[in-house]
Amino acid sequence: MQPRQVRRMRHCGENPRGLFPPTLQLFTVLVWAWLTPAGVRAAETEEGVALAIVYDTSGSMRQAVATADGKRAAKYIIGNRALEQIIHHIEHFATNSPGRPVHAGLFVFSGTGAREAVKLGPFNASRLLDWVKSYRGPDSGTPLGTTLETASQAVLNSKLSQKHVLVVTDGMNTSGPDPVAVLPRIQKTAEKQRTTVFVHFVAFDIDAQVFAPLKKMGVDVVGAANEKQLNQQLEFMLEEKILLEKPANK
Repeated sequence: MQPRQVRRMRHCGENPRGLFPPTLQLFTVLVWAWLTPAGVRAAETEEGVALAIVYDTSGSMRQAVATADGKRAAKYIIGNRALEQIIHHIEHFATNSPGRPVHAGLFVFSGTGAREAVKLGPFNASRLLDWVKSYRGPDSGTPLGTTLETASQAVLNSKLSQKHVLVVTDGMNTSGPDPVAVLPRIQKTAEKQRTTVFVHFVAFDIDAQVFAPLKKMGVDVVGAANEKQLNQQLEFMLEEKILLEKPANK
């Protein structure tokens, strides 16, 4: 570029490449960072799946339903077996899809509140299976909304791009805010972070229609009356909604 051209561009308010002094470049970057909303900066994510599993540990899970072989067993025993299948399914996926890391955590009911039984982090099958093996049975109320909110906040804190909460429950909320009241707060927080939390409900031995208000708000809701159906619905959720192992049917 000739000196005359440089002078003309400066006069017109233009800047050829390399004419900005380093201090001005740094000032521009700092101003951009200050003016950019926190949610936009937080939206910088890594490819992968963050999954929070909400497992019903309320007293009603002691009731019996049909097993896969036609016998009967307490729902929590069937639920434990289903939880093990979820863990093995994710383990197989994580082993065969190293390019899509999975972070997972387990959240359960604890009296009138929520408890993070296995902290959400890089998928660790052993820690999840150890919890299942040590679980002695349900003894809680059903703080479904509170636990949904706690689990959702955990995936919102994850840097992985795809955020999911999978809920396995046999009852409606009995303490704390209802999920219908909690979900808009979750959606609003996600919107500020320029992301989405996908929520999936498996209604186990309860009419899925009780969660119809959640379905209208965008939650995936399916029903399962026995062990066979529970396993089928969980496999469907994992393959086609969460891990996206199969293309969506549209």
